[in-house]
Amino acid sequence: MAVKKGQQIQLDVTDVAFGGKGLARMDGLAVFIPQAVSGDRVLAVVTKKKNNYAEARIIALLEPSADRVPAPCPYSGVCGGCTWQFLRYEKQLDYKRRHVLESIEHIGLVKGVRVHPTLPSPATFGYRNKMEFSCADRRWVMPDEMDREDLDRDFALGLHVPGTFHKVLDTRACLLQADLGNRILGDVREFIRNSGVPVYGLRSHEGFWRFLVLRHSEAFDQWMVNIVTREENSQIVRPLAHRLMERYPAVVSVVNNITARRAGVAVGEYELPVAGENTITDRIGPYRFEISSNSFFQTNPRGAQQLYETVKAFAGLTGSETVVDLYSGTGTIPIFLSDSAKRIVGLEIAESAVADARRNCTANRITNCLFIPGDIRAQLYQLPEKPDVLIIDPPRAGMHPEVVSQILTLAPERIVHVSCHPATLARDLGMIKERYRIAEVQPVDMFPHTFHIESVVRLEKR
Repeated sequence: MAVKKGQQIQLDVTDVAFGGKGLARMDGLAVFIPQAVSGDRVLAVVTKKKNNYAEARIIALLEPSADRVPAPCPYSGVCGGCTWQFLRYEKQLDYKRRHVLESIEHIGLVKGVRVHPTLPSPATFGYRNKMEFSCADRRWVMPDEMDREDLDRDFALGLHVPGTFHKVLDTRACLLQADLGNRILGDVREFIRNSGVPVYGLRSHEGFWRFLVLRHSEAFDQWMVNIVTREENSQIVRPLAHRLMERYPAVVSVVNNITARRAGVAVGEYELPVAGENTITDRIGPYRFEISSNSFFQTNPRGAQQLYETVKAFAGLTGSETVVDLYSGTGTIPIFLSDSAKRIVGLEIAESAVADARRNCTANRITNCLFIPGDIRAQLYQLPEKPDVLIIDPPRAGMHPEVVSQILTLAPERIVHVSCHPATLARDLGMIKERYRIAEVQPVDMFPHTFHIESVVRLEKR
C-alpha cells in the first residue's frame, strides 16, 4: 500500500528512534511519529513522505502504551522544551542508553561495547538553572484555545513550538525551573504588557522587548534576571529591575543585554548593569563558579557533578599525571579534576571562556591549571608537555578530523571522551577505534524529559 501525504493510517509503534520520535512501519516503510512510544496504537495522519521514510502526527491514541504516564505540564506535546513528559522516567533512561549503544554500533561500527545503565538526574523537575523566554507580537495558541474569541493573540512571552522561530507560546510556568522563576516570569509578563512599549516582532523585527533570561543558583539561592531589548532605554528597564529586587530578595542581579541583530539569540551586542551585582555564584561539588549573563555553565549542576565524578573515575588519576582538556570552556572539568592531577592544561578557542576559567581558578585557589586560548588545531602542536590523560569534551558537532589526527599523534595512554550527542560521539570513536579500545561507556542524564543524553567514554590505547 503506497503511503501518501495527508493519508490517515493506523499504526503500531514498535520503538523510539534517536531524536525522541516513535517508530512504526507501514509495509516496510519507517514512519516517525512525535509524542509516540513503543506499545502505542495510534491513528495518525502522514505529514511528510520521502522515498525511504515518512513522518506522521497522532490524531487519536487508540491504545496507549503501558509506559505512558500523565504529563504534569499543560504545554506538554506543544512546547519544545521537553517532549518526553508522557514517558515514565525509568523508560526514558533505558531509551537513552539504547540510543548511545546503537549509535556506537551502527555509526561508529564498533560492536560489543559495554554501555552501563544511564545514571539518573538527581532531580527530574526544577533542575534547570537557566531558562530563556522569547517575546513575540503573535501568540501561538494551544489546541484547546483555538476557538476562544476572548483570547489576546497579540502578545506572548514564553517558549517556542519545536522547530520554529516565530511560534511562541505564552508560557505561564515551566516545570523545569524552580518555582520562584515562574513567579518572576509572571511579574515580568505583567510589567511588559502594561508598559505601553511594544514587544519585538519576530517577522517585522520591530519592537523593544526581546527576551527574558533567568539564571538561578540553587547552591546559594541567587537569581539573575537578564532583560534583552532591541535598544537601550534605562528609563523603561530600571523600574522593572527595582520591582523585581523589592519583591524577591533572592534576585541579586538584573542586567540589560541590548541587541538589534535579527538572529533569535538571547545574547546582547553589549550589556548594561541595571541593579545589584553583575554575576551570581553557583557550585559544582566543592567548587564555586561566578556566572555572568552570557557565560556558559552546566544547566543541571547536580547532574554535572555526577558527570564530572564519572570523568574523574574514568581518568584514573593518582596525582602525578599531566592532563590536557580539549574544549575546556570556563574550566569546570579542569577545576573539578585539579585535586587529583599534577597539572592540567585546558585548550579553548573562546577567549572570554578562558578569562572565566582563570577567574574561577583564582576564586577556588587552584594553581595547577593552565588555560590556553586559540584554535585547538593550532594549540595541540604547541603543548608544553605530552599528556598522560586526554579529556575531550567537544561541542555537539564533534571533533574536527585534523584534531583527531593530532590526538592520534600525541597518543596518550588514556582518553576520556565526554559527549552530548550520541551520533557525533560514535563518528569520533569510529575515527580512533583502530588505535584505542572503548573500555566502557557511562550515559549520564542531564536533561530529564528530553531525548538528550550525555555520555562519558573511557578509552585505552591498544
